[in-house]
Amino acid sequence: MFQTLHETVEYIKLKCNNFQPEIGIILGTGLGGLVNEIDVEFSLMYSNIPNFPISTLEFHSGKLIFGNLNGKKVIAMQGRLHYYEGYSMQQITFPIRVMKALGIQHLFISNAAGSLNADFKKGDLMIINDHINLQPESPLRGRNDSDMGPRFPDMSQPYQKDFIKRAMEIAAAEKITCHQGVYVSVTGPNLETKAEYNYLRIIGGDAVGMSTVPEVIVANHMSIPVFAISVLTDEGFGDVLVPVSLEEILETARAAEPKMTKILSQLILSL
Repeated sequence: MFQTLHETVEYIKLKCNNFQPEIGIILGTGLGGLVNEIDVEFSLMYSNIPNFPISTLEFHSGKLIFGNLNGKKVIAMQGRLHYYEGYSMQQITFPIRVMKALGIQHLFISNAAGSLNADFKKGDLMIINDHINLQPESPLRGRNDSDMGPRFPDMSQPYQKDFIKRAMEIAAAEKITCHQGVYVSVTGPNLETKAEYNYLRIIGGDAVGMSTVPEVIVANHMSIPVFAISVLTDEGFGDVLVPVSLEEILETARAAEPKMTKILSQLILSL
């Protein structure tokens, strides 16, 4: 991996004039609008970056954005990668290792998720304070490179408590409905059955999605502080499970995005 990572990082440095980001950002499904807040200096298509996986989803742009946001140098993934697209866990999380090698000190992650908690409604935000990993394998499976992180990384606090506290304060000041909760990561791409939603709630989940946790594991492996937030785009509770389409999920994510953007922007400003 070291040689592959070196090749990718050197290409990016060459194309982006040795841009040194402080903060990495992953923008989830329907949540690419934060890019409009960034004073963009460079932009690279995933498809043009050596060894970089290409997003196969038509609603994910597949770009690395480099620029300034509230006085901080950032690198943003406009479009993430998923296990269900056919990639390995190592490929999905390769961009996190690239961002670390480029110099990021913090990682901010967003996603669209389904609510499992009857108190968390469609269109609300949920800051992730813990997770349950139901993905089929770990991105750390295989030989460990001790230069990147320990063989058995601690996961007692995968999400930075200070970031969570600040973000909740920002949400309260802005009168944004925002919860804290446990995110369950599943494979997808199918949505869950009613029985599966019930099971995920019973085991302690507040929201369910198909991403985020692999990236968080690798970030913790490399000692990168993480903040993650979900836009709740559908509801998996109640007596009757209402069918939901991708179009509805995207519409809900886009409608809630300005609230998420406000929290992320102000949180970055506070660093």
